[in-house]
Amino acid sequence: MIERFLKQTEFTSQEDFKKNLKINVPKNFNFAYDVVDVWAKEAPNKNALLWTNDKGASHQFSFAEIKEKTDQTASYFQSLGIGHGDMVMLILKRRYEFWYSIIALHKLGAVAIPATHLLTKNDIIYRCNSAGVKMIVADGEEVILKHIAESRTDSPSLEHTLSVGPLVPKGFEDFHKGIKTAAPFIRPAHVNTNEDTSLLYFTSGTSGEPKMVIHDFNYPLGHLVTGKVWHHLDENSLHLTIADTGWGKAVWGKLYGQWFSGANIFVYDHEKFTPADILKKLQDYHVTSLCAPPTIFRFLIHEDLTKYDLSALKYCTIAGEALNPSVFNAFKELTGIKLMEGFGQTETTLTIATMPWMTPKPGSMGQPNPQYDMDLIDDEGRSVEDGEQGQIVIHTDKGKPLGLFKGYYHDEKRTKEAWHDGIYYTGDVAWRDEDGYFWFVGRTDDVIKSSGYRIGPFEVESAVMTHPAVVECAITGVPDSIRGTVVKATIVLSKEYKSKAGPELVKEIQDHVKKVTAPYKYPRVIEFVDELPKTISGKIRRVQIRKDDEKEAEDTKKQQIKK
Repeated sequence: MIERFLKQTEFTSQEDFKKNLKINVPKNFNFAYDVVDVWAKEAPNKNALLWTNDKGASHQFSFAEIKEKTDQTASYFQSLGIGHGDMVMLILKRRYEFWYSIIALHKLGAVAIPATHLLTKNDIIYRCNSAGVKMIVADGEEVILKHIAESRTDSPSLEHTLSVGPLVPKGFEDFHKGIKTAAPFIRPAHVNTNEDTSLLYFTSGTSGEPKMVIHDFNYPLGHLVTGKVWHHLDENSLHLTIADTGWGKAVWGKLYGQWFSGANIFVYDHEKFTPADILKKLQDYHVTSLCAPPTIFRFLIHEDLTKYDLSALKYCTIAGEALNPSVFNAFKELTGIKLMEGFGQTETTLTIATMPWMTPKPGSMGQPNPQYDMDLIDDEGRSVEDGEQGQIVIHTDKGKPLGLFKGYYHDEKRTKEAWHDGIYYTGDVAWRDEDGYFWFVGRTDDVIKSSGYRIGPFEVESAVMTHPAVVECAITGVPDSIRGTVVKATIVLSKEYKSKAGPELVKEIQDHVKKVTAPYKYPRVIEFVDELPKTISGKIRRVQIRKDDEKEAEDTKKQQIKK
């Protein structure tokens, strides 16, 4: 299968990768027909999706079964008037109906809009009206269905609302009854061109209204590198990416690159994240490959891993936020496995990564994926030298690279702000070492300027994280009358240290950071909290911490004026 799309499928070095990465792009490529259905024809009994949940249920789907169910789903959607270009929102958590639905929508040339189950009435109304959503397919839970029902009146484009159960209240159509009684599927005469839109993501963002990122039908091909190369998958792999299907990371790790590689996708449908449950699943189902955000690994290393047989686990990758070296070192010491970091955005596929042939440098993202023409530039547009900080950009003057988004839907202004003059600006700052490895500094808005120094939050977080008391940490800047801005650390303590929260521990952590990194970077302000504010995708919302601090400062100022 994969040989049809990659001229060379194995690489031995970065030079080999740069020279020989060639992706074949068929005319009118459609992942559903050209990958899923081909597997079903050539290897019908091959394992495709192993679904489990936290209630003890499990089901192994073959590719033949996936084709059968997606054909039925496509036929059912057709009967509801869904066709080329129609917008369909999927609020399905980790239900296997997500895979039925997204592949079915590809087969119809429609547009899938994966969305989080945490959306409220107003969130749904905003999305329906912004994208012209015609249909919603949702997990049949009371809260989700209630918010959807309440949104109908103010969502004029919304024609159909489907529930996959267990609840199917009045006003909702029964998804499973629909696919069971659907007529035999007939492929439309025209499905798509390569440039047509297949996916739309409302980015979770750290500030402002979410942007609508749109991808074309070629987008899955951009994930050949994600699955085959970075995740290091083959036809014998059982791969778990920990992500809700409402997040872009789901198609990174639970769909495209994995099925190109012929891997079996492992899904754990659960309500509450519990590290011990994840470890039990890895053990009991003999998962061979794991990808998760840093938050997950931070919690896993605080468990007693000696209680679990993880011998089947051979390869681990990490993405979502930069990886603190302390987490890398602790996980390697406990399991013998090196965490291979990767970087990308909802707007892209994998752009920078530590590939299998590379020696990982803890804290580094790795090196650029040659699929993209990447660079680091300063505020004047100059390519920076090794050791200098610059914004990560992608040059597009020779054409849009495979995997890069089409733009922000119905928002030309935002698109031009991020992508102009043949350059896409990621908004992330990094520096490159003499070996070509990239090191994350922070978002352009997160970089702290204090007493003339530019301080990246990640480098301070990495230093703070080496203290045994710290489970999670967010570094932000807070206003200071003398220095302009000072570094603040918002810290989640391990359970052993929670009772010790106080001035002595603050001083201990500050002194520790001064020893680990340059003294001027140490956090002059430390706050202990039970949890950090995060986006649905698990990214720390530093902007929320800054806003809370600004509000507190403003309130204090008002009180002082009153006095």
